Amino acid sequence: MSGASHDELLAEAIAADGDGYRALYADRIADAHACFEAAAELYRASWEAAPPRSYGRLVAYVKSAALAGEPEDAATYVREILGGACDSPTSCYALAIAALIEDDDTTAARAAVAMTEGDAAFLRAAEALAALAARDRGGYARAVAAIVADFEGREQHLTGVAVADTALLMEALAGRRDMAVRPPSELLPDTV
Repeated sequence: MSGASHDELLAEAIAADGDGYRALYADRIADAHACFEAAAELYRASWEAAPPRSYGRLVAYVKSAALAGEPEDAATYVREILGGACDSPTSCYALAIAALIEDDDTTAARAAVAMTEGDAAFLRAAEALAALAARDRGGYARAVAAIVADFEGREQHLTGVAVADTALLMEALAGRRDMAVRPPSELLPDTV
């Protein structure tokens, strides 16, 4: 990682995420977790080297850590970086994820509301996060189904792997609350 630019680190992180999704589809869970762990480290290094307010990298960092199965350190880091507050849909997305991991439903709900100032994809994610914070299983099921439907309509995926990665993250967060609903889709591997 040393000497790599933030853009190079970001590209490596995205590639590691893609390897993780491929491993999930091949039912190689330990390999997938290792790939997501590597991706999380690369996203964090990219965030630390990037221009200020590159909050998408923080979202990706905590997402990959959650998919690796060990999100607690990432959640703590994100909350420290943000100071428990957010001022953009993307920074609020990172904060909402981190707050849910730390079982801070009040902060997660507040951050989810602030996310709704973003585009339609942010709104769908915000609805899922708000439902998780409220422990509203029906609302969560509807929201994650809408996320999956959006990904099913896409022709391109960031990592080059056809996967509903936002829904996968939501299911990882939901699983921590015994709220996972496993919407049927070819874009969702069976296990995380």
